[in-house]
Amino acid sequence: MEVYTILSDAEALARWWPAVYLDVKEVEKGDLNSIGKKVKLFTKGWLPYTIRWDFEVIENIKPVTFTIKASGDLAGKGVWLLRQDGDFCNVSFDWRIEAEKRFLKTFSFILKPIFSANHKWAMKKGEESLKLELQRQQSVGLTGLSQVPSPPRPIFPHNFTNNKIL
Repeated sequence: MEVYTILSDAEALARWWPAVYLDVKEVEKGDLNSIGKKVKLFTKGWLPYTIRWDFEVIENIKPVTFTIKASGDLAGKGVWLLRQDGDFCNVSFDWRIEAEKRFLKTFSFILKPIFSANHKWAMKKGEESLKLELQRQQSVGLTGLSQVPSPPRPIFPHNFTNNKIL
């Protein structure tokens, strides 16, 4: 349940997964089960470009799965599946999208392996950051947050002062 709670809190992504999520803004809450929840995102990987996209929660079965529909620079669907395995939680993300950003769309036929490696890097940083976030949440009141390292930061940091989601 802890992992589901962390992953489903969209606005916290920029705090605990900052290597990828530069800015996140929930624009609609959705119903009591989060169906219809809409979120605007500003993201990047290790390649020196950014992506603006939105998602809407279209399915949510707490605490085992939720499905998002993406639009903007990326369009398609992503399904998060969480399965408890003793003390561990196995997490998978089935991400089936098309690039809509002109640069990505234009060069995806030739650069697909590089874009795929970029996504794998982003998900690896997400796994590292998720483990750290779980440690942070479990250490509150015990040893203190100072014992948990900060999550990985973005590669190619640059000034995004005018690129916040408003």
